[in-house]
Amino acid sequence: MKVKKVSINNKRKEFSVDTYSGTAYTFPYAEADPRPDSRNRIEEVFVDSELGNEAITYVLNSGDEGSIHMEQILEYNEDPNYMADLLTYKLTLEARQEIENSGLSRRQIAKRLKTSVAQLYRLLDPANTSKSINQLVALLHILNCEVNLVVNYRTGERAHRSC
Repeated sequence: MKVKKVSINNKRKEFSVDTYSGTAYTFPYAEADPRPDSRNRIEEVFVDSELGNEAITYVLNSGDEGSIHMEQILEYNEDPNYMADLLTYKLTLEARQEIENSGLSRRQIAKRLKTSVAQLYRLLDPANTSKSINQLVALLHILNCEVNLVVNYRTGERAHRSC
């Protein structure tokens, strides 16, 4: 995701980030490294073209410099699409590891999954975000893995309920 514009809000102690998709995000100074504070303020902040416009960079009074990638901002803000892609990525890594440990050939796994070897390779590609969690769960099941989904409520939100 490309960053369109970045600004700072010293009163709220946060970066304000606008993307080309039209979504605005905030990112607190407390999560940045190096951390800006009242003695070491931000002198400059900009969209970093050297990082493909997918990050912001800031310079502190001390001369220290830090960059924050858009993925950090999306994860901090728990962007639903990013979090779904992150879950898919983690399941893909687990499936790749289990295939290495299984002793089964890719052809055998594809046959059990009732798909082609080429489709299996696409399913195992961590960069492929168009796959479904259903496909990954089916693959992990074939590899004798049990997939459990745990839903936890964040502290302070719906604390009276439990799943």
